[in-house]
Amino acid sequence: MNISFLGNWRKRRGPAFGVAVFSGGGDGDGHDGGDDEGHEGLAELLSECELLRTQAQQAGVELDDSAASLEALDQLVPRWRDDEETLAWLGNDAGLYLGTVVVRTIPGARWEIWPGGQPVVRLASGREIDVVEAGHEWAASGVPELSQLYAEIAEGNAP
Repeated sequence: MNISFLGNWRKRRGPAFGVAVFSGGGDGDGHDGGDDEGHEGLAELLSECELLRTQAQQAGVELDDSAASLEALDQLVPRWRDDEETLAWLGNDAGLYLGTVVVRTIPGARWEIWPGGQPVVRLASGREIDVVEAGHEWAASGVPELSQLYAEIAEGNAP
């Protein structure tokens, strides 16, 4: 769909470089007060990563929310780096996918929303990881690799 005013707006402001999530519940400090059902819904929403999943599928990579799939993503040829808009969206998706893998595979890890709507992953230790920022760095330069960052997160979460 070609929406002329949107194209002009993007030219003036550049592509989006973040993702924000807003919820109606919670205690007002960016945390939802421990509502497990809310966390499951949030996790489902943040795990969509449609652009990344499409790019991976076209390259023959299955994203099954495992650490191994992060290694496969690290091996993709970064053709998206020539397209600034795709780079921004793919960076968001890569960060959200990394967060999805962490939340689904590391005990005690869960999504949290900072004031202002920034999704982060909070580990059982209380450490918070800005996975969207990490996704942008990966999409732009490949460093740090998603699998390497996952390993560091998993290691840092060990008791």
